[in-house]
Amino acid sequence: MRILFVTNPFKSHLYVQVPMAWALRNAGHEVCIAGPPDMADDIAHTGLPGISIGEMLLLEEKVAQVPPIDGATGPADPRGLRTGKSVQSDFGWGDPYIEYKDLISGVHGVFYPDSTVDDLVSFARTWRPDLVITDPTALPGVVAARAVGAAHARMLFTVDRLAQLRAACQDRFASDGDPLRDWLQPLLEQHGRDFDETAAVGQWTISPMPLWVWRPDGVHYLPMRNVPFNGPATTPKWVYERPTRRRVCITLGISHRDANIEGTSASASELFDAVADLDLEVVATFNAKQLESVPNLPDNVRAVDFVPLNALLPTCSAIVHEGGCGTFASAIEHAVPQIIVPNDFKVEKWWGSVAMANAVEHRGAGVYAVNAGSLTADVLRDSLKLVLEDPSFAANAAKVRTEVRAMPTPNDVVPALEKLTAEYRTSRP
Repeated sequence: MRILFVTNPFKSHLYVQVPMAWALRNAGHEVCIAGPPDMADDIAHTGLPGISIGEMLLLEEKVAQVPPIDGATGPADPRGLRTGKSVQSDFGWGDPYIEYKDLISGVHGVFYPDSTVDDLVSFARTWRPDLVITDPTALPGVVAARAVGAAHARMLFTVDRLAQLRAACQDRFASDGDPLRDWLQPLLEQHGRDFDETAAVGQWTISPMPLWVWRPDGVHYLPMRNVPFNGPATTPKWVYERPTRRRVCITLGISHRDANIEGTSASASELFDAVADLDLEVVATFNAKQLESVPNLPDNVRAVDFVPLNALLPTCSAIVHEGGCGTFASAIEHAVPQIIVPNDFKVEKWWGSVAMANAVEHRGAGVYAVNAGSLTADVLRDSLKLVLEDPSFAANAAKVRTEVRAMPTPNDVVPALEKLTAEYRTSRP
């Protein structure tokens, strides 16, 4: 069969899809990845066929052009501002409907203008996929699927916040409207199709999250072990050398720095002040722009623009990160205790960071230190000392790794995808 993956303009989202795409390709199926031209090189580097849809997104400019939704201004997490931490049941700006409208407006205005949707549907009509697997915010992918009678599945990169928001907003749709239905219904009608709940949450959803991480009810989930893919890179030899002191990795991920989204992450100065006087070797994956506010690196910090975590983490005793899905999966894969500091970009922390931080802390495999805006050097230093000095964190991280490795691999999931595609694929229009 033919499977079309639809990704959004973030490498971290693409990288979650790659092992599943390769598993399907190795099983003899045809695979293609569709994404914006901004992602063309990244898709090519996966070794899989790709197609560019629409025009260059230029995220920094597009994000600034999207008008704010009424109510979607000011602090997005009042309780988090008071306590320094958040909970998954909270909603940005105190109202799930405002958060939901802001999400749909942003996805439509930034990722999927009408010309991009038209391009995606046109390619689907040309290539005729049997199954379309979309990023959870690649929402018009369902239009391409239904236009050609293909089955439609989502592949989460993290927690299913969209399903959580829709469940919380159901009572509001009758009176206030459903922004996603309003957007997609006319597009679906052009192909003789209707909007229903599966247009939003897929006919089924591939979930790479461990089963002990929170998920909403009412969605057909297909669990899959997240096999971390870090992208192509040449790894320096020192990464593989056994460190003379305990090694700690500090990373703020790649999505925000690639998109030039500033002012949402933990302060680099606070991070380095926290570790300067500790007997550690610290590897910080920071680029030059992220280091501009740091006049001098502590002697125990090595800054590198990028290093594959799958190569680095086997030599690490802990990792400090923002709760990115790839970092989270890599840390679990190598049984590394985690200190999670969710970033403060709008309501993004609830798309995974908060749920993962709470779950890791609950399992004793790490700590939810504090949200980025509340971080101080003292808080991070105390969190690191706790994780490094208490051997139970490493022991629990090892238990978690064993559990996750028992989940179905992408190869194991292929037969289920074949069966579900045969069940949901419709007659060709």
